[in-house]
Parts: sequence; C-alpha cells; structure tokens
Amino acid sequence: MDRQYYVYIMTNKSHSVLYTGVTSDLQKRVYQHKNKIIEGFTCKYNVSKLVYYQVARDAFAAISREKQIKGGSRANKVELVNGMNPDWNDLYDVL
Repeated sequence: MDRQYYVYIMTNKSHSVLYTGVTSDLQKRVYQHKNKIIEGFTCKYNVSKLVYYQVARDAFAAISREKQIKGGSRANKVELVNGMNPDWNDLYDVL
C-alpha cells in the first residue's frame, strides 16, 4: 500500500495563530500537537485544533505544498480553511 502524505493547518482556541505542517501520519501528528508531546511552536502557542488538511501524492509534493502555503499570506491560509471547513471545526474527530 502506498504511503499518504498530508499538509495540514492547525490553530489555537481563538484562531489567532495558524500553524502549517506536513506528515505521513496525520492522526498521530495531530495527537502529538494536542497533547503537547513535542515541544515547539504548537506547544508554546497552544495550537491544538486541526482545521484544514489535504492529501499529497508523495513526500516531495507534500513538502512543496507546505512551503507554498507557509510562504503565502495569512489571508490565503484563512481562505484555504474557509473553503474546506467554514465553521473552523476541529477535524481531528473525523479522521
């Protein structure tokens, strides 16, 4: 079975912080963010809500897309989230 890769955006409770990441195991990675298992940006800023994700065909495509999203404006990230998840619900529960 081919491995899937994901590009994702997470936020904090007030939606004031956006974090973009890439992983091959979205459920595990979001769990790590939610439970502050790995110190860093998401732990420091209480980023624990998955609001956007997309599947990439391979690792290179996922990393390229992550860089593209990170290089864009906050408005572009908000537009991505609104397009997939207009209520900004936590998508972790439906993975």
